[in-house]
Amino acid sequence: MRLYSFGMIADFQELSDKIDRLAELAQALRRENSQLRQANASLVADNLEYQRRLGEAHARVMALLDKIPAAEADTPEDAQ
Repeated sequence: MRLYSFGMIADFQELSDKIDRLAELAQALRRENSQLRQANASLVADNLEYQRRLGEAHARVMALLDKIPAAEADTPEDAQ
């Protein structure tokens, strides 16, 4: 007596193939997710560095502005 028909065996093989493809896709997604996490970490570090540099530049500009003497009210333009 035959327990499985040819159709059932084909169905099991198709299901097995689909499971294999799903496992491959899951592995590919894990690799991609890992790469994206690494890229994100790198971008976050870059952003922090740019923010630090921007803060330093801001501080230098403010220090330079503090050194500029204030305009006096007796300039020739005001006399007119």
